[in-house]
Amino acid sequence: MNILLIVPLFILLGTAVCSDIRSHRIPNLYLLFGGVAAAVGQIWLSGVAGLISWTGGLAVGLLCFLPLYSFGGMAAGDVKLIAVVGSYLGISGAFWAVVFSLMAGTVLGLGILLYKKQLFRSLQRYWAIASLRAYIDPSVDDAARQRFPYAIAILFGSLISVYFQFASAGA
Repeated sequence: MNILLIVPLFILLGTAVCSDIRSHRIPNLYLLFGGVAAAVGQIWLSGVAGLISWTGGLAVGLLCFLPLYSFGGMAAGDVKLIAVVGSYLGISGAFWAVVFSLMAGTVLGLGILLYKKQLFRSLQRYWAIASLRAYIDPSVDDAARQRFPYAIAILFGSLISVYFQFASAGA
């Protein structure tokens, strides 16, 4: 893990978070620029090993979040963002960024439900869905109908992944 890859990664993530909060979209131009910058950086720093790291990390991020997108639990921009994050972090870093992003998303989602005082309502709805084995649409004012800027969770997950990668390298 090289600091020359981390700085542009977090600049990209910062702009993605701002865009996601503002418009609930992460422009493809950010993601394309980020992916190209990651490829150039990885190859420049490590040659063929960097290209393998870039490709593997991109694939891990994409393949881990793609099922969530296919079931409607995640937007396409979030899937592309975690793939670009993986291209900076490599295979193991991408895996841990996915794991920590899912954890951060869970905590943030529960926080939103607690803040809106809808945690019990959501638990009741999901219990009914599991019991009846049928989907039940959320009500109009339900927090489940609102968009969640998941780039925030990806930012936190990436921060934690990078922290642990640096901590384990220094140990």
